[in-house]
Amino acid sequence: MRFSDFDLRLAALGAQPAHRGRVVRAWLSGQAFNSDTWRRRFDNFLPLAVRDALPALAMELDGLARIHAEHAGNDGSRLLLSLADSQMVESVLLPRDGLCVSTQVGCAVGCLFCMTGKSGLIRQVTSMEILAQFVMARRLRAVKKVVFMGMGEPAHNLANVLEVIDLLGTEGNIGHKNLVFSTVGDRRVFEALPQQRVKPALALSLHTTKADLRRHLLPRAPHITPEELVELGEAYARDTGYPVQYQWTLLKGVNDGDDELDAIPRLLKGKFGVLNVIPFNSLEGDDYERPDTERIREIVRTLHRRGVLTKVRNSAGQDVEGGCGQLRARAVGAEQVIELRR
Repeated sequence: MRFSDFDLRLAALGAQPAHRGRVVRAWLSGQAFNSDTWRRRFDNFLPLAVRDALPALAMELDGLARIHAEHAGNDGSRLLLSLADSQMVESVLLPRDGLCVSTQVGCAVGCLFCMTGKSGLIRQVTSMEILAQFVMARRLRAVKKVVFMGMGEPAHNLANVLEVIDLLGTEGNIGHKNLVFSTVGDRRVFEALPQQRVKPALALSLHTTKADLRRHLLPRAPHITPEELVELGEAYARDTGYPVQYQWTLLKGVNDGDDELDAIPRLLKGKFGVLNVIPFNSLEGDDYERPDTERIREIVRTLHRRGVLTKVRNSAGQDVEGGCGQLRARAVGAEQVIELRR
């Protein structure tokens, strides 16, 4: 169900725009709007047909996403959520009231270093299912920042993701710069985002300065050179006033060499952005390795000396073997084993 469909259902019950906004804000606040307290608040502000429908609507919304498992880690809790059709996605409660949400079940880009990419794309996550991840998190604790960096490529589910961003930036009380759209570099993103009422910050998956290596690591990403990707990101950053987060998964012996350290300043020095180096989560598979800790520190020191603002960002959930896609992969694998035993 898309949010636009839910909005039409409320309208069919006689809810005017102000009424619909009241219901949506109540849901996005994380409160149970079918409780007696909330219903008393609505008594004088909603048509009778809408008030009568609230219990059933609340039950349906609660069924959009339910917690299948929760794994608490040092850097936040990772939630494995079961959707209404029993497909599963992951959300992460990040430090400093952040939330990472998934936009697809699986992913079509097929990044060689990503567990989610190994499953391929199973289906899109609807705007209401993405919002349900947000509501679920708000029922657990405060959420002041939402990053679209979980399972999936947001650009491949653009209409649903933009609908969510608009709602969170208006009715959800999330600051626009605290909404972060992550993409491998789909050109449609750079056409669509500047036209939106709510313009999110941008995170771009860079990973290397070499076009051929990038095509190898991100085999089904749009063919866009690192230079063009940075150029498009810089234009958007200057337009919005939000620096771009350039993402670089560090792979030992692949993209952590001195040749990359020489090329990165030529690509990023003076740009309105920050480079997030993300040491590979070695728990995700054996094809790649995480660089040694001292090498990671050396990379950051070298780039700082050369004028590139660089931060180390570890993939959330590594201490509980819960890097992106791992919880879902283990859960699906366990269910397949159970099925085979029957």
